[in-house]
Amino acid sequence: MNRLIALGIGAVVVLYMLFSSIYVVNARQQAIVLRFGQITAVRDAPGIYFKLPTTIVDTVQLIDNRLLRYDIANMQLQVNDGATYVVDAFLTYRIDNPVRFRERVQGDLNIAETRIATRFDAALRQVYGVRAFDAALSAERGSMMREARDLIRPGMDELGIEVVDVRILRTDLMPDVSKQTFERMSAERLAEAAAIRAGGQQAAQSLKAIADRQAVEVVAGASRDSEILRGEGDAQRTSIYAQAYGADPEFYQFYRSLQSYRTALGNSGTSMVLSPDSEFFRYFGADTLDGQTPAPAAPGGIAPLPSSEVTSVPVDELPTGVGEPIVTLDQATPAITAEPPTPEILGVEPPLGAEPDAGAETPVEEPAAAQ
Repeated sequence: MNRLIALGIGAVVVLYMLFSSIYVVNARQQAIVLRFGQITAVRDAPGIYFKLPTTIVDTVQLIDNRLLRYDIANMQLQVNDGATYVVDAFLTYRIDNPVRFRERVQGDLNIAETRIATRFDAALRQVYGVRAFDAALSAERGSMMREARDLIRPGMDELGIEVVDVRILRTDLMPDVSKQTFERMSAERLAEAAAIRAGGQQAAQSLKAIADRQAVEVVAGASRDSEILRGEGDAQRTSIYAQAYGADPEFYQFYRSLQSYRTALGNSGTSMVLSPDSEFFRYFGADTLDGQTPAPAAPGGIAPLPSSEVTSVPVDELPTGVGEPIVTLDQATPAITAEPPTPEILGVEPPLGAEPDAGAETPVEEPAAAQ
């Protein structure tokens, strides 16, 4: 019985010694072997390893070998012009030197992250503090993240930590600063719009001035051409008038007198008192000279007027069934006499005390021609 108990106790001790001397390192970890508090080995490759039995002599500390992340949120940062940002950022790191990590922070990740928070905050404040207000909202943001990473790397390297990357998630303005920023940006955009509008108006005025000048030039050229054409036409008209006047001056004067009669004696209702011997009635007198009709002045002569003698047609020669005689054009035209017209014919009252001419014939109103 005692032997069985001794064998059982021995088996338990053997198993304890066996399991206490074995430790496993997986792919996400790295191990530090300590002997009486001193580091004797570092295991960074995954596998099964052996050490001295029990934890009295050799102890093993497992350290994370993965890529870790530390976040910082709602951090208020001030830029060089006094504006304040609210920033969210994070960094990724890895424990690349477990010995140094053990020596500096006792291999405790919580202590390491406390150091990370302090230095990360200082790096961000330094990066934002030397830049203008809108730097984090522009293309300069990438260089700001790289600069923050380079600033924090030396301090983290002393802890055995490698800072892989730094990223800025959010950069917002404080509410009061946001309002001021909006007003300033609105003023800048209004100024830019006014400048663009002024440039457009200037260009429009330039184009309008050019168009007005071209219009004036076109109108001036057209006016010049029209005046030239009008002058040439007036010259041709004057030449034609001169040729006509030179061909027969007497007929020209007679034609102009007829135009004067038409204008003066029209249906204007105006009464004129003129002497029959007035120059105005020059062509109302006899058309003979010493009883002889003057020869026409035009070369080649002018055909004489048709006969104005009235001829009558016998009644028996009229067509049957017609109740009224047919009157020809010659019959309807009164005979032209060589006697000068009296003032009564012209609608002019004779002078007071003047006797009517005995030789003058009293005009008789001819009946209207038969239709």
